[in-house]
Amino acid sequence: MKSVSAMSPSLLDLSYPLRADMSVYPGTPPVVLKPLCTIERDGFAENRLEISSHTGTHIDAPAHMLSGGRTLDSYPLSSFDGRALVIDCSSLPGSRITLSDLLPSATGIKGVDFVLLSTGWARFWGHERYFHDYPVLQEDAARWLSGFTLRGIGVDAVSVDASDAENFPIHHILLEAGLLLIENLVSLSSLAGCSFRFTCLPLPIESAEAAPVRAVAYL
Repeated sequence: MKSVSAMSPSLLDLSYPLRADMSVYPGTPPVVLKPLCTIERDGFAENRLEISSHTGTHIDAPAHMLSGGRTLDSYPLSSFDGRALVIDCSSLPGSRITLSDLLPSATGIKGVDFVLLSTGWARFWGHERYFHDYPVLQEDAARWLSGFTLRGIGVDAVSVDASDAENFPIHHILLEAGLLLIENLVSLSSLAGCSFRFTCLPLPIESAEAAPVRAVAYL
């Protein structure tokens, strides 16, 4: 495991920009981003923004799937910041990340707060294929990860569950363990095998089951 640190760190954005024509989960309303006021007409600029709480790079709280589950506003800010490890899962056969795939990273996982799975699926962002056949954790691998003292799990795919999954088993395993889930990350492939400080601060929405985040790696 390579540790990335510096006296004056540079920042790497791991988030997708919000835009009107961006990819959204099938069935989710598209992003609305249009001007309300313009400098030419009103003397100032202001935009109208309408998004789902699961739009783009976002974070899921237990309340997303669990009745009575914890909402994002109940977490201290420190829950969204910590040491992260990127595990390279881009060359694995099939569409499942197995326990045996993760075991070599056990020592590194013990020393971090977030595990980020680099599947390489971000290369399909903006295309229909992005929403199908992306790699996801097997249930035993998800249970194994939930046994560590982690704050969250991140993926560079649209979901931690397969698109055809019934009852969202991986969400339930991880969220029931109190883990936060960060989905639709980008640029993880350049950080494979590295550990670094990671921040994924959500919008401060009251009683939020999820919210868009600006996910950042400090290098």
